[in-house]
Amino acid sequence: MNAHTIRLRIGDMSCASCVGRVERALRKLPEVIEANVNLATEIATVTLTVGAHADAAVAAVVQAGYPASLEPAATAAPVAAPAPSRDWLWAACLSVPLVLPMLALPFGHGWMLPGWLQWALATPVQFWLGARFYRAGWAAVRAGTGNMDLLVALGTSAAYGLSCFHLFSGRAHAALYFEASAVVITLILLGKWLEARAKRQTTQAIRALQELRPEQARVLRHGAERWVALDSVRVGEQVRVLPGERIPVDGRILEGQSQVDESLLTGESLPVAKAPGESVIGAAINGEGVLLIEANAIGAESTLARIIRLVEDAQAGKPPIQRAVDRVSAVFVPVVIVIAVLTLLGWGLAGGDWDRAILNAVAVLVIACPCALGLATPTAIMAGTGMAARAGILIRDAQALEAAHALRTVAFDKTGTLTQGQLRLWEPDVSDPALALAAALQAGSEHPLAKAVTQAARARQLEVMPAQNVRAVPGRGVEGEVAGQRVRLGSTRWMAELGVDLSAQNQAADTHRLMGHTLAWLSADGVLVQLLAFGDQPRPQAAAAIQALAALGIRTLMITGDHPTAASTIARAIGLGLADVRADVLPADKVAVIRELAADGPVGMVGDGINDAPALAAATVGFAMGSGTAAAMHAAGITLMRNDPRLVADAIDLSRRTTRKIYQNLFWAFIYNLIGIPLAAAGMLNPIIAGAAMAASSVSVIGNTLLLRRWRPLHSRPDTAAGGVPHVPA
Repeated sequence: MNAHTIRLRIGDMSCASCVGRVERALRKLPEVIEANVNLATEIATVTLTVGAHADAAVAAVVQAGYPASLEPAATAAPVAAPAPSRDWLWAACLSVPLVLPMLALPFGHGWMLPGWLQWALATPVQFWLGARFYRAGWAAVRAGTGNMDLLVALGTSAAYGLSCFHLFSGRAHAALYFEASAVVITLILLGKWLEARAKRQTTQAIRALQELRPEQARVLRHGAERWVALDSVRVGEQVRVLPGERIPVDGRILEGQSQVDESLLTGESLPVAKAPGESVIGAAINGEGVLLIEANAIGAESTLARIIRLVEDAQAGKPPIQRAVDRVSAVFVPVVIVIAVLTLLGWGLAGGDWDRAILNAVAVLVIACPCALGLATPTAIMAGTGMAARAGILIRDAQALEAAHALRTVAFDKTGTLTQGQLRLWEPDVSDPALALAAALQAGSEHPLAKAVTQAARARQLEVMPAQNVRAVPGRGVEGEVAGQRVRLGSTRWMAELGVDLSAQNQAADTHRLMGHTLAWLSADGVLVQLLAFGDQPRPQAAAAIQALAALGIRTLMITGDHPTAASTIARAIGLGLADVRADVLPADKVAVIRELAADGPVGMVGDGINDAPALAAATVGFAMGSGTAAAMHAAGITLMRNDPRLVADAIDLSRRTTRKIYQNLFWAFIYNLIGIPLAAAGMLNPIIAGAAMAASSVSVIGNTLLLRRWRPLHSRPDTAAGGVPHVPA
């Protein structure tokens, strides 16, 4: 079934119960396939059937009691998050005079404000600054459910109403509890303000990505340069970028050379050299050169837009643990109300002190806050995916982030993953004169072997003479004249046809064949000059990646279709044991290997090609290299933005830390209630203390989450920069 996804911004949600209520309202619609609401971002991600419009979804949320609007596309200019309300300041100014006399009692000062003045101070706090709790609570009641606002409204109204009854009934020396209702509202408003500030910090990564998008581009039109809005740039147009400017579009360099800083998109700390013909990413920063770029991806199809969508989708998703929390939250508020009623009746009927019974019931209602439950998981997911994006790791969904922490085995495809995926000249035995001759023949050729030869010659800074009468011999090789010599470079078969004696290097050729290398023979005037061997080389970071995974307690394997000798050569070079190499594995058989490994526990698969896509999908978590095919990226749960296998260990380490934060947050969310509700019911908790504890629960959860922002990639930490074993906290 074809479908499309929209994002709604939801207002006035206060706790996990609100999340459940909005999701139920959306899922009742026949055109809604799936709906997930994130309390931390206040965003609902809704999947609709073909042709369905967003209006019905918006109307359903509004009818449920929450303001809603369609979220603009990721390519739109970022909308600044509204500043948190400072109503708590007004509430504090009105509540402090009510509390000060209580604070003076231990010092022998028994003065109290007149009852009418206490009422005058508490009333605006209760019905003006606390009006939000009544509005949201009433909307919950009409929907047949409950939320945090309902608990606050019931609790503070009970304390305020009891005080009014005592004051206006004319009972002498009757106790007044205006300070309890006012201070509870003040503390909760303060907690909400702190919570909103902290939540804005958890979304810092996504806002930083949105702000990378330039507003304008310098486009060549009708032979002249002109500044135009970025949204008006079309594919195929030419864009000029001056030194120090941010590149506005994805494209291909037509003219100019420069160093491009892509760090905020890929996590790569060093600028990347760019020349004509190479691609550049929109939002990267141009270095010292002037570039003329042909735009090939704009708007929603740009790399930046895709990254933002991936991060937003991951933040909107729910890992399995959050679904269990949602089920608890759905019954939490009704259970608390029942406990409060039982507390009221128990104290009132048993002791006859209905004033105390009401206060204890108020304390139960106030301490019980499902808000922290709703924030525990999404804030950690937001922080984890945001930090991952900054490191060049794109996590497609929350399930992948949670699942990665349990991996015990990681299988790597070899070509393009642990190796560079490009043929390189095996240089140790190649002399400079021989390399210069070969490079002369191959100059200007786009063949992979030709590129390997010319690249090696440039690396040695050799002077390459021009070749004359160069021609390719199909299926054989290439020949031409260099410095008066007839030079040929080609296959073993061609050399045999030409009668060139190869015996001097036959033994070396046999060794290279066992290593899986491609061979080419260089002759001059019919005499053998040099054997050239070509092979794929390990990535410079591959050995460090294997070490980092081992330090995390993860077994690493290589799966490849290459000959066992070729595979074992690469394995030895990167420090991988031969027992952990699976060679001669056909693409169709990789899935069977992954399933075999999965019998011993969760397994990750790292690949980059179309043939890796089934294995990536079969693994517990698939990791796709950023240079890989689109099929591999779609099948994988995690995409590595740069070709650095060390990012696999970084992703797993970050997953472990994020999962640990989720469990820590859930502990804090539950412990306040598990301890606080019994104490309140037992009459051992003042409503003011209960309100402070309620506010502290949410703030402590988000404060704990923000510690994730201190995470750094393993290879950049002081204890691993020199190749040491990374320290992994318990």
